[in-house]
Amino acid sequence: MYLAIASSILAIIMAVFVTFLRSRSSQKPATDKKIILPPVFMSTGALMFLHPFFRVTPLEIIEALSVGMLFSILLIKTSSFEIKENEIYLKHSKAFIYILIGLLVIRIILKSILSTTIDLGELSGMFWILAFGMIVPWRIAMYVKYKKLASTLTN
Repeated sequence: MYLAIASSILAIIMAVFVTFLRSRSSQKPATDKKIILPPVFMSTGALMFLHPFFRVTPLEIIEALSVGMLFSILLIKTSSFEIKENEIYLKHSKAFIYILIGLLVIRIILKSILSTTIDLGELSGMFWILAFGMIVPWRIAMYVKYKKLASTLTN
């Protein structure tokens, strides 16, 4: 139980950190690297599955990926770009922060409910898959939007 509480506190700290990064990122021009690298860096977390404690069943993988991809729709809808002074910037969206907080609350509720029936290691693996299933489609959509806007700058 203490691990579940600690991981929820860590999730809140990470959400605050992401909110801070998001507000700063809208002040600097966007680049391919800034869009692509976060999921690449996050992918190293898949190494957790080498340890049997974190292994999940195929059904749990499908469930976590489905929920993550569903959540990504909200992030995709609130992420857009604009051109300022011939450079591309991520548009500041107040809705993004509310969505991030909402997703965090849903995550904490799900974790507290599921922790009674699913082992902590499996649950941790499922939530990593959920997060990865959320960030990859979101970043792909951002990259497509960015490239589409970038093509208008070069013409």
